[in-house]
Amino acid sequence: MAWSKHSSELVSTHGYSQNQILVWKYPSLTQVAKLTGHSYRVLYLALSPDGEAIVTGAGDETLRFWNVFSKTPSHRENKSVLNLYTALR
Repeated sequence: MAWSKHSSELVSTHGYSQNQILVWKYPSLTQVAKLTGHSYRVLYLALSPDGEAIVTGAGDETLRFWNVFSKTPSHRENKSVLNLYTALR
C-alpha cells in the first residue's frame, strides 16, 4: 500500500487471480480506479519522489509505471523562499 502525498487517496496491489492495482478514496474507501496490465501476481509497489507516479513489479518480470496521483499546485508552494525561479522576470 502507498498513500498519496497530494490527495486523500491510497493505492493497493493485489495478486492472483486479478493481478491488479486499486486506487481508493480515503476515508470512505470507495474504489476510484482499477489498473490492470500485469499477467502475474503484483509483488512490489513504490511511489515516485514527486508523489505523482507509482511503479509496480510483478512475477512476470515486468515493471509498469502508472501516473496515478495528480499534483495540484498549492498556494504555499508558489511562495516558497526555496523556489528561486518564481521571482525572475
